[in-house]
Amino acid sequence: MAITSEQASAAADILEKIVDNISTVIVGKREQVELIVMSLIAQGHILLEDLPGTGKTTLVRALASTVNCEFSRMQFTPDVMPSDVTGFSIFNQKSNDFEFRAGGIMSNLVLIDEINRASAKTQSALLEAMEERAVTVDGVTHRLEEPFMVLATQNPIEQYGTYPLPEAQLDRFLIKLSMGYPLLDEEVKVVLESKAAKAAIRPVVSAQDIIDLRALAEEVTVSVPLARYAVQVVTSTRTVKECTYGASPRGSLAIVGIARANALMRGRTYVMPDDIKYLAPYVLGHRIALTHEAKINGRTADLVIQTILDSVAVPTVAQQDVSSVSASDVEAIDSLNG
Repeated sequence: MAITSEQASAAADILEKIVDNISTVIVGKREQVELIVMSLIAQGHILLEDLPGTGKTTLVRALASTVNCEFSRMQFTPDVMPSDVTGFSIFNQKSNDFEFRAGGIMSNLVLIDEINRASAKTQSALLEAMEERAVTVDGVTHRLEEPFMVLATQNPIEQYGTYPLPEAQLDRFLIKLSMGYPLLDEEVKVVLESKAAKAAIRPVVSAQDIIDLRALAEEVTVSVPLARYAVQVVTSTRTVKECTYGASPRGSLAIVGIARANALMRGRTYVMPDDIKYLAPYVLGHRIALTHEAKINGRTADLVIQTILDSVAVPTVAQQDVSSVSASDVEAIDSLNG
């Protein structure tokens, strides 16, 4: 069943309330806060890459306090074991049986600090949880409670003691963000008000509210021409000469999913091409690898993606309010657009 304008407007009000609440603690970073809330609604995970001390951990804690759900934090270091993430079975002499002790991943919002300081073996322990929303220990699968989201922080790879994330791990993250340093006046406000703001933050929505918003986002309309446009943008990353490899089909699913969440946040019942254009750098930037020659020429992932966006034809039909277009009309429009 398609979402109504009234439902979209009510959802947008709730999402704005969430963003406003987090923004009382995270000063001057409203865009980043909005992207994180969108990712939560799109059922995705986030990779935050930045220098230490830029508010990454504070942002995640503020999100957990706002949503009023379980929160756990894991500090990744080279000696962290996979069992610390997933949990392990221990023999209980009283019951004469093994019992499961949950690991750090068994929570709603999971903050993984400095994910790239752990070994590849430990990082791989996250893959099942991030993709399947479950962990398997000793042959027994344990489901994770919804809403579930991993927010991982990463120091720039040039710093000492860091390991590059494998491609399979990167592909599990919906978007990659950077907080950046605040402006002078914003940092002054942080110095003066940060402690009080953290103490004053209170929940404004429940975990069930997030689950309901996720269900609404899935009903946001994506026309066939617009879906083709999104996929063309993603597949172009696989053929451009400046990339050694491009985004997988998971990238296509990701960009459409978060575009739906973005539309819902704006109170719309349908996705527009501008949603795809805006979100493409965040969704695809960490999913492509530039050639050595492109790096020498000063090209970045964002520049390559912008070149792709400039070259892919935009379906003007998809800019209309497609909430009123029937399924048969969509098929007709699709045939006209080749």
